[in-house]
Amino acid sequence: MQIAPFELERWFAEVEADADVMLAESGVRPLSADRFDTDPGELGYVVPTAGDPGFRAEIGAHHGRDGEETVLTCGTQEANLLAMLSLLDEHAVVVTPTYGSFPGLAGALGDVTRVPLSEPDWRLDPDAVGGALRSETDLVVVVNPNNPTGRYHDEATMRAVYERCADNGTYLLCDEVYRLLAPEPIAPVASFGRYGVSTGGVSKAFGLAGLRFGWLCGPRAVVAATENWKDYTTISPPAFGHHVAEQAFDRREEILSENRKHAAENRAVVETFLGEHGLGWSAPDCGVNAFLDVPDGFAGGDSFCRSLLAEESVVLAPGEAFGRPEWVRIGFGLPAVELDEGLSRLGAFLNRHR
Repeated sequence: MQIAPFELERWFAEVEADADVMLAESGVRPLSADRFDTDPGELGYVVPTAGDPGFRAEIGAHHGRDGEETVLTCGTQEANLLAMLSLLDEHAVVVTPTYGSFPGLAGALGDVTRVPLSEPDWRLDPDAVGGALRSETDLVVVVNPNNPTGRYHDEATMRAVYERCADNGTYLLCDEVYRLLAPEPIAPVASFGRYGVSTGGVSKAFGLAGLRFGWLCGPRAVVAATENWKDYTTISPPAFGHHVAEQAFDRREEILSENRKHAAENRAVVETFLGEHGLGWSAPDCGVNAFLDVPDGFAGGDSFCRSLLAEESVVLAPGEAFGRPEWVRIGFGLPAVELDEGLSRLGAFLNRHR
């Protein structure tokens, strides 16, 4: 099997370690470990290897599923990998722009049709998704809230997409890793019916990326298939991540309230900055990511990002990694003092290149 390079991760691997400010991080600033009991006891496998039954049942209940319809994974990334391996044989429809693993994995496993969000408001058109379906379409993939634009598709839209999938006998996989950052999250896709599959985790909304802990919720047959594949990947979720994630999930209202406030405050700072510098953006309504216009005078997002890095040691994500070279992605979930420093340097850079 051949798979294309994950352009975003290759970019970060190239530049992130040596840069002063990471202004493209896609999650909420990390929580301190001292907020949790960090002693899981013995560091053996989590048994059962799909995750503790009680914790599985708790996560499943929040997705309209039971414990047998839930599997705990090593991050949302593994949950998405397992879903793709389990469900995709011939053809996938992927809504774009999106997180790079989806078109990459889909292209390695089958044929891919990309359905773009409607610009300039980045709305999802259910009819466009329906029009891309074929008799052999196994899977439709949506990231909601969207990464990289920060657009949150409403429940009516997602249900309309689901109905088109269900009518075609096609699964709808929705990566909902940012869903809990919304003040009033819509119902997860897994709760819509037999063709709904949701993935998520604690990396983005909870600010616990280092735990590498996630989940997949969906029909029992899908979960059974993912468990079969999981025997060949990580076997069980990480014991340490499982232990701390249970505590975070129990305290989710406290943690998520803090993180929503943090994201909203940082969003307002970025919006003010962009207004002062005359830059357009995707006006995110959930999450901590947004697209920014590439200013005149640059060949595209890659050119802009490399120049900014060279002059100011600040990392943004080039839109080429998302198939949109006229944009760059900013992440504004980082600590406020780091955001201020990054924007200050970005502002100086913009002023020099007017």
